[in-house]
Amino acid sequence: MPISRRTLAAAAALCLALPLSACGSGGDGGGSTDASGKVEGDITFQTWNLRANFKDYFEGVIADFEKKYPDTHVKWVDQPAEGYADKISADAAGGTLPDVVNVSPDLVAPLAKAGLALDLDKAAAKYKKEYLAGAWASHRIPGMTGTYAFPWYLNTGPLFYNKSLFKKAGLDPETPPKTYDELFADALELAKKSDGKVATLANVPTIEDFGRYGVELMNKQGTAYTFNDAKGVQMLAKYKELYDAKALDPQALTATPESSGRKFLTEAVAMNPGSALDLGNFKKQAPNLYKNIGITDQITSTGHVNMYVMGVMVNSKTKHTPAAVAFAHFVTDAEHQMSFAKKVAIFPSTAGSLDDPYFTKEDGTDETRVRIAAAKSLKNAVNYTPVLFSEQMKTALRNEVAKALQGKESPKAALDNAVKQCNTLLQQQG
Repeated sequence: MPISRRTLAAAAALCLALPLSACGSGGDGGGSTDASGKVEGDITFQTWNLRANFKDYFEGVIADFEKKYPDTHVKWVDQPAEGYADKISADAAGGTLPDVVNVSPDLVAPLAKAGLALDLDKAAAKYKKEYLAGAWASHRIPGMTGTYAFPWYLNTGPLFYNKSLFKKAGLDPETPPKTYDELFADALELAKKSDGKVATLANVPTIEDFGRYGVELMNKQGTAYTFNDAKGVQMLAKYKELYDAKALDPQALTATPESSGRKFLTEAVAMNPGSALDLGNFKKQAPNLYKNIGITDQITSTGHVNMYVMGVMVNSKTKHTPAAVAFAHFVTDAEHQMSFAKKVAIFPSTAGSLDDPYFTKEDGTDETRVRIAAAKSLKNAVNYTPVLFSEQMKTALRNEVAKALQGKESPKAALDNAVKQCNTLLQQQG
């Protein structure tokens, strides 16, 4: 997966059209859930668009593993970001899925349902305590028991805001909004004072935004979506108010994280989510923005920020279960996660790693300030996007949100329709 601003949010969901013969328990068809044997054999490790920037790192990890276990050989393959879900789908259906696979929670769900993802609660339970509880839980599937991938790197980020734009609107640039009520009030004031020329937000609400607002996204059984409750309707109605006042960018209906980032860069938008990676871009591409940059926490009604999580899954059909499990753990252990985190602005999912001075000690730079704030918030962060929320569901929600913002449907009707479509898709997954 490409590691850049908010790309962890954009993991494509996998709707596998697997033949019935591929479904069933993870133990049949050549695999074994017993990882206690000798670590030996040839295995294949697949990553998601990481070779271009991290070739030396992964070759080093593989060399160290093969040195530790001389009877193993790891073949590394890297797939492009584009079409990654389709590639996994084709490999799963064709019986050519690699032994160890870089996945996100939504990618692992259909593989687990098809019996192709090894249950680590059975095969690797001894490693569970090495990881943050929230990260380990992120690869559990509603309606199933078990955990289906080792947690790997995490990401989250603050909200950046433009102090200059806040000041021009008569708002205190040193006290950015901390709650949704403050955010909506400030956004309306910014739009009013700029005659609609400055929007505060550039993106329509996504499923994670409803989660951070405190909406119950699914029922407890994980069998139906429920984000059309009173709180969900209230949030969408607020966004409609912002849209009408041009406090939400008029192009938000078709915005991408990249296009929203450009709007913030050109000072057409006052606030935008991001990560420590962005600060270097601001310094280089928009020095005026950089000198006026404000950094604040994600806004949430729950006390828990959103986190994006990547995982490393073991193919339940591997012929070399001990080697595949050992390698998946090796890649995601504390030592290797820390070394990876120091190469790029991501965060380890291993317990205790976020207490390292690298994530706690200030040095006066904005980059470190962002890193420390993010690390602190990750200790109890939540992956709000439901594991079963597919790309089709994201599209259905986005389309209905657009209708509500444009006044074609009421917020209640739009969310009722979105929930109905998502629940139909959910039943088809089952």
